[in-house]
Order: sequence, then C-alpha cells, then structure tokens
Amino acid sequence: MFRELAARPAGVTDYLLMSAQGVGNFLALYRALGAGAHSSVAEILANSVTHGVVAGVASLYLMAIIYQRLGTRAGGKSTTHQVIHVLAYGGVPMVASLAIWVLTALLAGEDTFLETPRPDAEGFLVLLLHAQFIAYVLLLIWSIVLQVMGLSEIQGLAIRKALGVWVVGQIIGFLASWFLALAIEALFPGALFHFIPQR
Repeated sequence: MFRELAARPAGVTDYLLMSAQGVGNFLALYRALGAGAHSSVAEILANSVTHGVVAGVASLYLMAIIYQRLGTRAGGKSTTHQVIHVLAYGGVPMVASLAIWVLTALLAGEDTFLETPRPDAEGFLVLLLHAQFIAYVLLLIWSIVLQVMGLSEIQGLAIRKALGVWVVGQIIGFLASWFLALAIEALFPGALFHFIPQR
C-alpha cells in the first residue's frame, strides 16, 4: 500500500487522517487529566477538535521530518511526503479509536474522561469504560505495527532497523515537544493550560 502512495504528494486524505489522530490524542489526554471531573462532554469534544486538528497536522509533519532523517542515517531512502503517508495511513486504527471515543462519550458522558470510574458507577458503565480503554490500547499497538512496517517498506530497511528508527524518533519527538513546552511556559506562563476546558 505504501509503495503505491509513494509517488503521490500529501493530499486531503492525509490531512484528514492527521487531524483525526490529533483529535483522538487530545481525547486521550483529557482522560489522563481527568477533565470529566470539571468539564462537560461538549466542552471536551469542542476543545479536542479545535486544538487536535492543528496539533495533529503539526506533530505529524515534525515526526515525518525526524523519521525521514533517521531513516537516511540508518541506510534507508525516502522523502518526507512518503513518510507522511506512512504516519497518516498507519494511523488509521487511531481514527477507529476516535469513533469509539465519541461513542463512549455519548453513552457514558463525563465519566469517559475520568482516570478511573466513579465509585458509584453502574456495572455496565464500568465495563464500557474498561472495554473502551482496552480497545484504545490495542488500536494504538496496531497503529505502531503499521507505521513500523510502512517505514520498513518505503525506506528499504529491515523490520528491526525500522523499529529502531521508530523508537528513536519517538524519543526525539518527545524531547522536542518537552523543550518546546518548557519554552512556551517560560515565555507565556500558564499558556499550556488554556486548552484544558474549565468550568
């Protein structure tokens, strides 16, 4: 699949997939922050769409540049737009995860975005939230497998090398994001918390 896409520039489908992944990542972030304790589902969904689309596209471009350069150093050969295809299409399972997030939010409400279910939550609700989390983890693993296989295919690397490129790229991307967050917080105190919906 990735070889068929290799000759094409990044298009509308890539951007839609990037955006969907960004929205899904923000929903997961809101759950980790326990945003459901102080925000409505509508606020969380609206903020996830608003910020997730921009973050999804920007972060995927950053990661594509990182992976392209790491792949070249590892002896592979690819262009940035080829890596964009891999990251965008390899993230299709996370798009399915986004649909599950939204469905769970419609059924469970604010409880969807709590770190742990409330003590008085009904058995069905607890089961639903656990099933949603397990599905999210499995789809995330599937997405990682697709991305590693895609990097291997377009860069001409062995799977083991492609996995190494993916892991090192994640570390570099995390460090770059962390330093950027520190710089933003130093220049604009409290700015990083504006995206968290508050009541």
